[in-house]
Parts: sequence; C-alpha cells; structure tokens
Amino acid sequence: MKLHEFQAKELLAQYGVPVPPGKVAYGPEEAERIAKDFGKQVVIKAQVHVGGRGKAGGVKLAQPEEAREVAGKILGMDIKGLTVKKVLVAEAVDIAREYYAGLIIDRSSQRAVLMVSKEGGVDIEEVARTNPEAIVKYPIDPHKGLRHFEAREVVKQAGLEGNLNRLANVIVQLYNAFKGVDASLAEINPLVVTEQGEIIAADAKIDLDDNALFRHPDLAKLREVEAEHPLEIEASNYGFAYVKLDGDVGVIGNGAGLVMYTLDLVNRAGGKPANFLDIGGGAKAEVVYNAVKLVAKDPDVKGIFINIFGGITRADEVAKGVIQALEEGLVKVPVVMRVAGTAEEEAKKLLEGKPIYLYPNSLEAAGAIVTMVGGAK
Repeated sequence: MKLHEFQAKELLAQYGVPVPPGKVAYGPEEAERIAKDFGKQVVIKAQVHVGGRGKAGGVKLAQPEEAREVAGKILGMDIKGLTVKKVLVAEAVDIAREYYAGLIIDRSSQRAVLMVSKEGGVDIEEVARTNPEAIVKYPIDPHKGLRHFEAREVVKQAGLEGNLNRLANVIVQLYNAFKGVDASLAEINPLVVTEQGEIIAADAKIDLDDNALFRHPDLAKLREVEAEHPLEIEASNYGFAYVKLDGDVGVIGNGAGLVMYTLDLVNRAGGKPANFLDIGGGAKAEVVYNAVKLVAKDPDVKGIFINIFGGITRADEVAKGVIQALEEGLVKVPVVMRVAGTAEEEAKKLLEGKPIYLYPNSLEAAGAIVTMVGGAK
C-alpha cells in the first residue's frame, strides 16, 4: 500500500524526522490561503502514487500571490494515468546540499538494507544504473536494529557533508519509522542540508507491507483505491500480484521469483519493464487470458514477454489463454514467449503458426523483446 508524500511526512514526523511545514489543498483558492498563511515562498506538489512528478510538471515553486495560479495548473493534471486531485503546499527549503537515504527489504539477505548516497534529489534508480558506487548499502541486523554509530559510519562512507551526528540521527529515526509501521520501502529524497545547517526531509516516500496492515488499522484506513493506478485496481479484482512500472515491456510470469528474474533480464538487455505480473501457480487458461488482456491495456506497453516454467502451472493452459487473447484482437504489440516444464510440448504445438515469437531460453527471449520495442542499447 502506497502512501502520499504528505502522509509519509506525517509518519516520519511522529518518529522525530524533521519535515517542512505543509498542508494539503484540494483547490486553487485553498492553496492560496495556505501559502499566504506561510507568508513565504512555497513548493506546490502533486499528490499521486507515482514517481516522476517533477519531470511531469507536478512540482512547482511559487510565491504566495502565485499559489492560486500554480496550483490550478497542477490540479487536474494527468501524471502517468493518474489525475491530480490534491496538492501539498509546503514551505520551500533553502537547499545547500541534497542527499538520499532509504530502506528496503532485501529478500536474499532477509534483512532491511539501508541505502545512503550523496547523489540526492534525482532518480535513485538512475544513480544505481549509471553510478552504483555512489550508493552505500548496509544490511541491518534485525535483532540489534540500526544503531547510531552504524548510521554514522554509513553516512561517512557515502561522503555526506555537514553534521554527521545529526545526519545519523535522522537516518536512525527513518529506520525506526520503517520498522514501526511495517514498511516495505521508506525513503527520503532529497534529505536536505540547508544553508543554515538544518537537516530536513524535503520529500518522502513510504510503501506499507499489505500483509502487516492488520497490525495498523489506522494506516489501513488511509488507502485510497481511487488514487491507485486503474490497472492495479483491475489487477486486484482478478487477484493478480501486479505492479505498474515505468517501462514499455509488459512482463507476465508464474511465480514471484521468476517474474523478478524476468524483470532483471529485461533490464540487462537494455529495456525497461512496464509492469510486474505474477499469475501464480496452477493458473488456467482464463487466468492467463485476463493477464494478457490487462497488460495489453497499458498504453505504455510496446511488447509483451511471457515467461513460464510449468510446475503446477501447465504450459498448454498458458498457451490457450494467450491464443484466446490474440484471436479476440486484444493484443496489438509483439508477444515473445518462453515456455518450459509441464506440458511444454503440448503448448508449443498449440502455438505453432500463431503470431508469437517462441524462444528456447529466457535470456534470448528478453533480448528479442527489447529489440522489438526499440529499447536495446
């Protein structure tokens, strides 16, 4: 479950993280009143559950007398398929330096991992791709938690400047919030050092673990179905594990591990996945049909990669579902498949002569679909 920036900041503030004063506005006039109450330059930020708000024009600085006009332009915007219905009006921060601090769950180490970088204020995924050494990663012992001296050492290794003890304090507070609300992701980007030496979380993002929401009924109430991506809502109705991503290669697989592996292969081949979609084990043709239909609805998708390893799931059932979607004209983009395991030969016979590109292994299939969508480097 994703939280809006203003909600994430409210939670972080409860754990002692310093955040700039701000209020939510649902209309231009309300934004103007809030800005005039602050009596200084503000930043007006679209509140939608997607990244890239700044690049889309959803984050703007404004003087109090400009707030109504600026908010009016942001409200109603479409950002990656979501309509902006509210904005955060916050005091602008006097930025001297911008850093990044974040926490995620790492399945391989089965620990929370702290990530800190001096390259803040930009897309951290891009930093990881182009300058990975700029991100210091530190797995946290779940029994001991994140201790101040550990956070200080990570801050030092990352090359952050300023009061290292205070920076470490904020990062420990971020960890306490991450753990306290059962988050799957918590990040501050940018973590700002002001000209006066203050340390402030100028932006924040928190994703909650859906499986732990029963422990946080107060947070579960914050869910806004209408604020989620329409495809994610539809996917939940089908019972799919689906996440909308920023790329153009639709990905369908059976099993979370295989789907994650497929995402990595697409990235390795120079492409960008448009989604994560796990059809689960034992999926029948109807389930596969619905999955293909869902992914094909995404206007960002220029090609679909279906990666199936048949265990409980029969490959021929997968083939039947894909064929049905094709015959109904639901798919207008190239489809690449790799099928193996249970009923593999039956599936291949069913797919003979169909407008589907079959490949013997996942690596070749990933390279092929990336080339087809024009994403290979």
